[in-house]
Amino acid sequence: MSKWKIRIGFSLLALSGTLNIAAAAWPEQPIRMIVSFPPGSGTDSNARFAAREMSERLGVPVMVENKPGGNSFIAADAVVKAKPDGYTLLLASNSPVATNVAMFKELPYDPVKQLAPLAKLSFGAMGVAVPVDSPYSSIEDLVKAGKANPEKLNYGSGSASYRIATELFLSMAEMQANQIPYKGASSALTDLAGGQVDFVFADYGAILPLYSAGKLKVLAVTGNERLSSAPDVPTLQESGYKDYYMVNWTAGFAPAGLPVEIQEKLSATLVDIYRSDKAREFLLQTNWDPFPGDAVDLAKFQLTEIERWSSAAERANIPKQ
Repeated sequence: MSKWKIRIGFSLLALSGTLNIAAAAWPEQPIRMIVSFPPGSGTDSNARFAAREMSERLGVPVMVENKPGGNSFIAADAVVKAKPDGYTLLLASNSPVATNVAMFKELPYDPVKQLAPLAKLSFGAMGVAVPVDSPYSSIEDLVKAGKANPEKLNYGSGSASYRIATELFLSMAEMQANQIPYKGASSALTDLAGGQVDFVFADYGAILPLYSAGKLKVLAVTGNERLSSAPDVPTLQESGYKDYYMVNWTAGFAPAGLPVEIQEKLSATLVDIYRSDKAREFLLQTNWDPFPGDAVDLAKFQLTEIERWSSAAERANIPKQ
């Protein structure tokens, strides 16, 4: 055996030993949890809950860092470029890790190859909201207006996922509306309450504060069933769009190359959190449902969701940007 092979072998053994020691000692410092949307979004509320619970279990601060805008590119890029040591995480919705594949010809990051899956966390239906003083009191009213005045209606979209969900509905309803892009659901809903756009598809948890304050009406929800917190609001399926089903979800990721021991510990921690009664209570209040699954479950689910959102975008005739 050559001296170079011997040296490389010893170097690899030394590196492996260093990684094992680092993984065993983890965590020793604060953890950053990056979110691609502003405060007030459903993803952000999930991140803040998860961060509090992780901090208690791991014994170090877990700090949420919002990096909105840029179609979630900014947040995802920050994570994939971070050191894979378990101290930088992505609390993602489906937008940066699945939906963007359906929307863009090229991404500045690879959501499958450059991110290590940790755990599935939650899922939630969207609502179709309008201002409280809107003349539209049902999906039928909205569709009639859209057909009577093509392209007069404007809708706010806070992410690629919301755009696909909206455009799929418009395609099925055979109507048109103009997209007004926003950095997140919360800013889109604020403008909706102020009458600057006509309607918005957004996760129900994000809609709830303005709805509870009497500033919005909800015409329909996008899941298979009515929400227990809003039993009078029909589903889009009940409103005549029988195969319409679009929901958002959240999951945890880390930079690819994360040591397996740290990945397993993070996965187990997040799954334990979202299987707890505390999580169930929190999610019920924010109109999400627990959806815990480990890293293997998330890896498979992510690929399935890339296919689902891509199919929806094609059906809605949305060209890739």
